Amino acid sequence: MTGRPGGQRLSVERLTVLYDARCSLCLHLRQWLMKQRQLVPLDLVPAASEEARRRFPGLDHAGTLDEITVIGDRGQIYRGTSAWIACLWALAEHRPRAHWLTTPAGRPFARATVLAAAKYRSLTAAPCGREGGDGACTVPGSEG
Repeated sequence: MTGRPGGQRLSVERLTVLYDARCSLCLHLRQWLMKQRQLVPLDLVPAASEEARRRFPGLDHAGTLDEITVIGDRGQIYRGTSAWIACLWALAEHRPRAHWLTTPAGRPFARATVLAAAKYRSLTAAPCGREGGDGACTVPGSEG
């Protein structure tokens, strides 16, 4: 994974995956990720939870409920399609697939998968209250 101008590599030693704890698909994928052999450890934290806000105070937490967000231990932020690819890249069995998904041939497939997941979520997950509030949702494990 590159993260600096000129393609200088950043060592990624840990990734934090912010997932929507109200979404059945997200919960299923969280369980699946936890069962996989990880080359890079994944911390799975409910999006917009107190834990997420404590770890990443400057992050747009309402936005993390709209699309998967993965944060590297060096401050890298991946959203949407790039976040899904980062998750796969962290897994021993799926790293080659993650590399393929970043190619011109694979990127449309990755994007279509993320769009399908977003459509499923829009049909099954309850929306967060954004009117007049701070965009925060009550999620399992949050306090307030």
